Amino acid sequence: MRRRHLLQAAAAGVATTAVGASSSSAAAAAAAPGASAEHRPTQVHILVYDGAEEQDFIGPRDVFGHAVHAGGAVETSLVRPGGPGEVTCAFGTKILVDKEWKPTEADILVIPGGGWGNPDGPGIHTLRKSSSVLRNLRRAHHSGVVLAGLCTGVLALSAAGLVRGRPCTTHHLTKDVLKQEGGEVVSARVVDDGDLVTAAGVTSGLDLALWLVTREFGSPVTAGVETVMEYEQRGAVWRRD
Repeated sequence: MRRRHLLQAAAAGVATTAVGASSSSAAAAAAAPGASAEHRPTQVHILVYDGAEEQDFIGPRDVFGHAVHAGGAVETSLVRPGGPGEVTCAFGTKILVDKEWKPTEADILVIPGGGWGNPDGPGIHTLRKSSSVLRNLRRAHHSGVVLAGLCTGVLALSAAGLVRGRPCTTHHLTKDVLKQEGGEVVSARVVDDGDLVTAAGVTSGLDLALWLVTREFGSPVTAGVETVMEYEQRGAVWRRD
């Protein structure tokens, strides 16, 4: 029901979707704007993998975390393909991810990029070659999960055949690849096509997350997040009306 509501609203041009942050108390979640009729906080999963660029996923994670304190009923989890385990990021940061990625469980799935310049190493190239990852991205899409790709993470969605003929964007160095794989590349920092939301490179993940907060909870919550982070959303958001 939650996902149907999101997709119907997006199709109608209403500013609403799912977004994430760390969980708050059940009472606060039930009372906060953006909670579903069942008082279930919006579920956001951020997919992390060996070679993911740190800023790509930490930026959105921070935005979603602050959204809780600004009044958003949201829960965010880092998830890993294949089950819980350690992830070594693009610049060597090691993190322990304690949750397996289950493609149909989130309201929004955020896919960061990383490692494009190292085709033979860990990173987005490996993700694009994984039949199980691509299959699960398609499963997520078909089940109604809003897919939010940023930077070269958008190219995982492209490899899964999920951007063909649709407005989208990616890091400026990979726009030609996205176009070759069927995406209708738009010159905007964030491109909102309803159940597919994409963003440009690296720091654009902050703007992607802030836009999703605005879609779900409205500009007052976003303003609260921007105030505490001392960061204001940058660039244009292209949106299909």
